[in-house]
Amino acid sequence: MRFVAVTDTSGNLPTRRIRKADLKIIAFPYFIDGREYTCLDTDSFHGDEFYARIKAGLKVTTSQISPQQYMEFYEPWLKQGLDIVFVCMSSGISGSCNSARIGAEMILEQYPQRRIEVIDTLGASLGEGLVALEAARLRDLDLSAEEAAVRLRDLVQRMFNVFTVDDLMHLRRGGRLSNMAAIVGMVLNIKPLLKGNEEGKIVSFAKVRGRKKSIEELAARYDRLAVDPEHQTVGIAQAGCREDADYLAGLLRRNRPPREILTVEYEPVTGSHVGPGALALFFASHKQVRAEV
Repeated sequence: MRFVAVTDTSGNLPTRRIRKADLKIIAFPYFIDGREYTCLDTDSFHGDEFYARIKAGLKVTTSQISPQQYMEFYEPWLKQGLDIVFVCMSSGISGSCNSARIGAEMILEQYPQRRIEVIDTLGASLGEGLVALEAARLRDLDLSAEEAAVRLRDLVQRMFNVFTVDDLMHLRRGGRLSNMAAIVGMVLNIKPLLKGNEEGKIVSFAKVRGRKKSIEELAARYDRLAVDPEHQTVGIAQAGCREDADYLAGLLRRNRPPREILTVEYEPVTGSHVGPGALALFFASHKQVRAEV
């Protein structure tokens, strides 16, 4: 092994998958009534209860990971003579990716022979997690950190992050929605389609009437844009809407079934920003896919 594959909890991977891939995880904190929590074990996270509480008015806040925390996290592997490939949440929605880079620059002053590659996934949830799994696969092929980083950055450009939400106010309050003019009236049952753009920012790019139609539009984009789906793992993330996720998975299998569909519940940090009812789809496409509508 020439490098350690590292990611953060916003990658939304199941605990059993993390252990199997031997991924190392740093946790984002979240706060309820002033008390700090982390969610390193997604298998024990009770998502239905969490999102029901948010729907009922529970306020959840989040914060970034500091450069100092990243330095402390990196150092044990550097001491062992290992390089690091860190797969992080989009710089377009969080400053933590920049903190990860700052922390890397600072700690490498003490370990000038080592290398830390910070991979900005321009995404979150499984848009990040699937890239992290690929990092683990490349590690097992005994690639160098530099060689793996080239392949991972290529995958980032091809990873389409597309989703729909029940209520845009969660994204608005957290400052995660870039084109505020796209906010639509929920009274009319108009549902937005959102994506991660070329800068990793969340933008609304279409509006459809009704929840079922919004899910079908996600599947339609998969049918049109997925490249070699029979050879890839496709990701679905849901926030308290398991039946909708199952419906979407069925649509994906109808025309162009992928090798695997990995369905997860949004973990608390990313989930508190997208809100109850969020449903997201992640798959690999061509290099210009982030500009697609």
